[in-house]
Amino acid sequence: MTVADPNRAPGPAPAPDPDPAPAPAPAPDSAPALDRAALLAPFRPGRSELVGIEVECGLVDPVTGLAARYFGERGVLAVLEAVLARWGGERLEDAGRLTGILLPDGSQITLEHGGQLEYSSTPVPSVAKAVDDMRAALERLAELVGRFGLALLPGAYLPFDRLADMQWVPMTRGAIMRDYFAGLGEPGGRARYVMALSLSTQVTLDYLSPDDFTRKLRMQMAAAPVVSAMLVNSPLQSGSSDSGLLSHRCWAWLRMDPRRGGVLPPALRPGVTVEEVVDWAVGIPLIHYRTPDGRYHPAPPDRTFADLLRHGYPDGSRPTPAHWAAHLNQLWTNTRVRNTLELRASDGPPYPHIPAVPALWAGLSYHPESLSAAWELLGRYTLHDHRAALAELPALGLSTRLGGDPVRPLAAELLRLARAGLAARIAAGLEPPHVLGYLDPLDEVLATGRTFAEQCRERWHGDLRRDPARYVAAHRV
Repeated sequence: MTVADPNRAPGPAPAPDPDPAPAPAPAPDSAPALDRAALLAPFRPGRSELVGIEVECGLVDPVTGLAARYFGERGVLAVLEAVLARWGGERLEDAGRLTGILLPDGSQITLEHGGQLEYSSTPVPSVAKAVDDMRAALERLAELVGRFGLALLPGAYLPFDRLADMQWVPMTRGAIMRDYFAGLGEPGGRARYVMALSLSTQVTLDYLSPDDFTRKLRMQMAAAPVVSAMLVNSPLQSGSSDSGLLSHRCWAWLRMDPRRGGVLPPALRPGVTVEEVVDWAVGIPLIHYRTPDGRYHPAPPDRTFADLLRHGYPDGSRPTPAHWAAHLNQLWTNTRVRNTLELRASDGPPYPHIPAVPALWAGLSYHPESLSAAWELLGRYTLHDHRAALAELPALGLSTRLGGDPVRPLAAELLRLARAGLAARIAAGLEPPHVLGYLDPLDEVLATGRTFAEQCRERWHGDLRRDPARYVAAHRV
């Protein structure tokens, strides 16, 4: 299928980055080289199977739909300061700029590079509790931002902003990242779209042992393109759906350094281990690292983390455990592996349907029979099959093919297995019965063949009358 370039409309020249230049790297230190045990240390199995939710939202003008700037009386900084004043918590800063808050209950509100707000819940024992906490936090936040004349808009992409008009949050690591991706040429050519415009709903789950790690990670990676195709939900860019894409978010991720995003190659192996994930991760360059003075510094872009382990930085200093943890945070595969498994493949759904994402993944991952059956269903597809499907799905959605097979029947079987997994958790007293209803919107998607993106596009040209104010009113928290 030939798709028009969604960026064909010319725009004004981008404003210069407001970020201060990165500070010079500090003098060499005597930190010992990281050994194998230190590289494996972040991958500690959990003691119980908890559920966490992360929801990224735009902070937008309810009339124009355009994202708020960082500075100003109605800016993102003013909103964060109000959250801090009313709710308390610990300031999270980058070069003295407020970029997030660690709230008293352990949850966080942090900024993405275009000013998007990300709410990260405290992990809890059930999907139902995670959903209740998420809803309470976002609705409380929506009430607060409403006092600034703004709206909280979840989903998968800021639908009305033009990249050229975006104002970057003044984070030094953001400036370093943009320089890094620009230096990659075409493989990093859409990174700014991801950083400035993308939104998502992500889920964090636990693994309890090395064998449990293997079973969960391989299934989650195998299921990622099917789940992504089912949940496409970003058909608008710059207020237009003319490109024909169903997921501008997934389209942009295809060129944000594919080495560190999308498929995690070792995870498709039946016996994948933490050691294999570490071996893969050290073969990718570090983008930036932070020194004890709190400053971020660019890493040498032509050296892998393994090179840094062997030879150190140009000034003679060595990577530390904090640098390794930062490197793991700079890998954005469909399942991001650390001491948890972070599911990040899919677009964020409309606000009422956000619970479908944790329900789907927990139902598949936290029920041994569903977990095994999902791997049996999807474990035969190759790395080539996955990459081909990820390239197709921004335009094709549920019409994507995985290894020549249509995705829609595979998605229907995954959904059946997730229901079985949730039903087993209900029978065990781990969930209340109403969690099964969280999956109902996905049943409708598969029954009708109309994804959230297609529903959104139909409404945009229908009852919303291509009016940003109507769109925001329909989709805000």
